Amino acid sequence: MQDDGTDHRERFAEEARSERPDLSLLCLLLGAVADPRLGDAGVDAAQMELDRLAGLLPYGAKSPRGWATALAALLGDRLGFHGSPGDYQKLESSLLHEVLRSRRGLPILLSVVWIEVARRAGAPVYGVALPGHFVVGFGDPQELGGPDARVLADPFGGGAPLTGPDAERLVVGATGTPIEPSALSPAQPLDVVLRVLNNIRAWAAVRPERSDVGLWAVELSLLLPSHPARLRYERAQLLVQRGDFLTGAAELDAYAEVVAAVEPSAAEALRGRARAARARLN
Repeated sequence: MQDDGTDHRERFAEEARSERPDLSLLCLLLGAVADPRLGDAGVDAAQMELDRLAGLLPYGAKSPRGWATALAALLGDRLGFHGSPGDYQKLESSLLHEVLRSRRGLPILLSVVWIEVARRAGAPVYGVALPGHFVVGFGDPQELGGPDARVLADPFGGGAPLTGPDAERLVVGATGTPIEPSALSPAQPLDVVLRVLNNIRAWAAVRPERSDVGLWAVELSLLLPSHPARLRYERAQLLVQRGDFLTGAAELDAYAEVVAAVEPSAAEALRGRARAARARLN
């Protein structure tokens, strides 16, 4: 599942820099880079499937709890969208088109399905990037009203509603530390996409034979307007690992320039690695 994918990468970069990035389109373009068989037709078909699912929701105004209940009844109960521990071992669990097909995935991708279906139906919905477990919220995140003003749901669990203590247990179980109030803020589309790419990079990192996946994941991350500078170092390492010594060395030198002002010794070490990479050509 590797591609050249130039057109889809360009579209990904374009959409990421647009005024209002489209979350589903970015996730599908990511999938088209991962699997060139998807193509533009597959991207369009997946968008139409999200439209179709939204059309299956009961019509009419709803409270946040009503929206959460309707989504759980449709996507969780009727259609079987959910996750299991085994899904963490599959690259497909991080690809939106595959999750729409299999109805299985990681918490963040299942949440993308919920968000995009609910948004198309007019629901006040947003993603919530809890540490270690992504969920969705319904209602106004700033609303200070009663218990139904804001409702959290866990798509990985088929849409089970989450109380405050439930969310606290999820975070403590994943990280060992209490939840911070800021963790309940709406996640922005580009932050969601970067987290998806981070999951893919982590999946590839423990599978050296899939360095191709790690490389396109880090390269897409670098196309986002805001990303950790250290990703350039990760890309350089992957290029060298895959035998592209000259390009990897050039990237190491470029990253050395970035860190030179604050960490001269680290920059010199990077330049040494660049020289070592070039020497492997001899």
